[in-house]
Amino acid sequence: MTVDTFGDVPDAPAGRPGGQGQSVEAAVAAGEAVLAHRFGSAIALIEPELLPGSGPATVVRARIASSPFGLPRTLVIKHYPAPPVPGVADPFAQEAVSYQLFTALSAEDRMCPELLGHYGRERVLVVEDLGRAPTLQDKLCGEDARAAERALLSWARSLGRMHATTAGREADFDALLRRLGGPVKEKDVLAAACVRLPGLVEESLRVRMPGEVRRFGQRAFERAYSAAYRAFSPADLSPDNNLVTSGGVRFLDFERGRVRNALLDVVQLRVPFASCGDPMALPAGMSEAMVAAWRAEVRGIWPALSDDEVLTASLLDHQLVLLGHRTVENLAKGTATEVITRQGVTVRPADRPAALVSWWRDLGGYAARAGHEALAAYARDVAEALDQRFGPGLALPLYPAFH
Repeated sequence: MTVDTFGDVPDAPAGRPGGQGQSVEAAVAAGEAVLAHRFGSAIALIEPELLPGSGPATVVRARIASSPFGLPRTLVIKHYPAPPVPGVADPFAQEAVSYQLFTALSAEDRMCPELLGHYGRERVLVVEDLGRAPTLQDKLCGEDARAAERALLSWARSLGRMHATTAGREADFDALLRRLGGPVKEKDVLAAACVRLPGLVEESLRVRMPGEVRRFGQRAFERAYSAAYRAFSPADLSPDNNLVTSGGVRFLDFERGRVRNALLDVVQLRVPFASCGDPMALPAGMSEAMVAAWRAEVRGIWPALSDDEVLTASLLDHQLVLLGHRTVENLAKGTATEVITRQGVTVRPADRPAALVSWWRDLGGYAARAGHEALAAYARDVAEALDQRFGPGLALPLYPAFH
């Protein structure tokens, strides 16, 4: 894929669901419809419980009143009440196909709940209930640093196993997606960000991107879209989308699930949870340990990544691409002014600019160690300019577990 990157492309539109209204009742009715459609007999669901979530689906846990089919006692319903938006990838289709892909794997290789049924007409999925296990976000916002470290390493291993078991399955994913309406050609937000980054940074921060860095960024983007290292990605790797179970971390939300370069996921081990709205920092050495845990799971699939130089170069490419996207996203919207409270943790308005400062500084360090002095200098200049504009003295706080 060739794009004149690092050179204004508008962001892709996003669909939004309607109001909740009778959302729980509608989800239960849709869940009963999918079960009746699959098993040919009415199955009543009782005691519905609305589960938290910020996506377009209404998510409900419900108990089966009685069933002759050996179904679990409780299950989870994901109902998408809003119709698909023309020209935008349908989150119901993406999630249904993602679950279908994993349900075809053995239980050992399935990094998510089992799909019990889906029904396109009702826009509903019924999946296995993994219970009330804590999320990775719970662990990071807890008080036990060792437990948080173990959960992070388990998350990295699960991510590696997900990539290893789905590498080479792109044709299967696309075939399943065509049955639910086919893939939608959306404007690529990474490409748009790469195009806008140099001009936006120069306009907003008065930092000019040297030609050498621009050429490096162009090559990095092209490598990110190469045929190498393609596997399934949840796309949204926020820690509240992962359950920490006795069998390892399990991924929950696939509303943006797709097949892409797996290193776009892996780089979030270096830029922790960059897709999350309120990222925090990890202690020194944690990112490297997570990358090692991930690599141990994919060596057999991608032996080239056993070479430290190959892995380092690949991660630097994707780190720049991801950071370019997040920088454009934040600078284009201006500074975040809202205060977010999650799990009792208050995220100050300065924390999002602080994340950019920290990530650009980190990029500068990684680039310097890899011998890319021009990129290292540019990254340091961007970090300093961001700190002067939104600070000074910005520092991204650690997740509470590591205080």
